[in-house]
Amino acid sequence: MSETPATDFATARRSQLFDELLALFLAEGFAHLTLDAVAARLHCSKSTLYTLAGSKGDLVRAATIGFFRGAAEDVEAAVAAQVSPRAQITAYLSAVGRALSAASPQFLADLAAFAPAREAYEQNTAIAAARVKELIDAGVEAGEFRRVHAVFAADLAASTMVRIQQGDVRAATGLDDAGAYRELAAILTAGISV
Repeated sequence: MSETPATDFATARRSQLFDELLALFLAEGFAHLTLDAVAARLHCSKSTLYTLAGSKGDLVRAATIGFFRGAAEDVEAAVAAQVSPRAQITAYLSAVGRALSAASPQFLADLAAFAPAREAYEQNTAIAAARVKELIDAGVEAGEFRRVHAVFAADLAASTMVRIQQGDVRAATGLDDAGAYRELAAILTAGISV
């Protein structure tokens, strides 16, 4: 059964509204914004926002998941464009850095302070660690990396990724997130190369 033009328009409007909501949160954070303020900024009613999620917390969680889902697609596209495991790990971590560079410091601080969004970030970091392990294993299998404890190397990368997200690396080194991810890629791949 085909959707009607009105349904198509409503779906397109919700998608556009979600994209605008995500852009607002990424640019300014979300903790300080009320639903009334979000509705005013997006030029819609609160009832329209409720078509996206049932509460502000649900909106934040949905936006966070949407952000990480989109980032994951971009990251995997960057990996797929590379052939060697070393280049894939570098592409992976660099693409993560690029994706996170879209998020303002306020968004990242709000994310860390709001448990449902923080849980989504932590789940995404666990997925990233597993993906780094897969890439390391592929590099060992291809003879490009020396035999290392891939789970440890991936855990090291994940721990650093969390420190980057929480602003600890920036505070300690002055590196922005994208620069920190580039350095992580360089150190990790150099450390495991044959």
